[in-house]
Amino acid sequence: MFNINFVLNEGLKALSNSSIKTPKLDAEILLSRVLKKNLKEIILDDKINPNQIDIKRYNELIRRRKLGEPIAYILNKKEFWKYNFYVDQNVLIPRPDTEVIIEETLKLININQNKLILDIGTGSGCIVISLVKERPKLRGTAIDISKNALKVAKINAKMHQLLNRIKFYNSSVDNFFKGKYDLIVSNPPYISNAKIKYLDRDITCYEPLVSLKGGPDGSCVLNEVIKKSSSLIKLGGKLVLEIGYDQKFIVMNLLKKENFYINKVIKDYAKNDRCIIATKF
Repeated sequence: MFNINFVLNEGLKALSNSSIKTPKLDAEILLSRVLKKNLKEIILDDKINPNQIDIKRYNELIRRRKLGEPIAYILNKKEFWKYNFYVDQNVLIPRPDTEVIIEETLKLININQNKLILDIGTGSGCIVISLVKERPKLRGTAIDISKNALKVAKINAKMHQLLNRIKFYNSSVDNFFKGKYDLIVSNPPYISNAKIKYLDRDITCYEPLVSLKGGPDGSCVLNEVIKKSSSLIKLGGKLVLEIGYDQKFIVMNLLKKENFYINKVIKDYAKNDRCIIATKF
């Protein structure tokens, strides 16, 4: 019989030797999943004695993490905004920086407003689902080029009991012609192809690169989203875009060409430019 501290230390050593950035936290999170206990119990209760089956399962999760597989994919779960979402390797893992989109978009919609919103490149559905959860009269449409990503988004919509308020379509933005929207949100691929290889191995080896690659300068898909949004959005409607930290001026010029007025540029928690809000005129 092994004490929990011994098991945790073995996991910590294995992850530390594999250059994992947060080995202690990751070891604790994985053991909490195996033992079905919260992190506080794992950290504070040294009387827990994992059995052989628990240890075998734990070692398998540690093995996966050592190879670089992100915790979110191992657990099939990621918290975003106020909610939990199912994730797998068909979708990008939601990032805290993207919560800026939720925070800013909610400022544009009163609690009782009945508006139509379009989420371009929905992935896990975390953006549109979070917004629709927060505003009871909001109705959403979500598109993605990946059928497998849409399966994940629908799982999340069902989990949050929103399938009756969000429609999902397998479509590229160029080929989407349904409806006129009060609000369009998008976190499109915006990393330049040349920069992809410099990302962490957790990202390059496991996350879908099609959701990251934005072309030679990172603005190709952003350009497509802005052009198409110009025809899909109502006059006076708002477009909320996530952008790369160095793309503010490129995106502002693209927006102006399509008759958008720039309302504001918002910084993320690391003080990088992360989100642009514009109005169609």
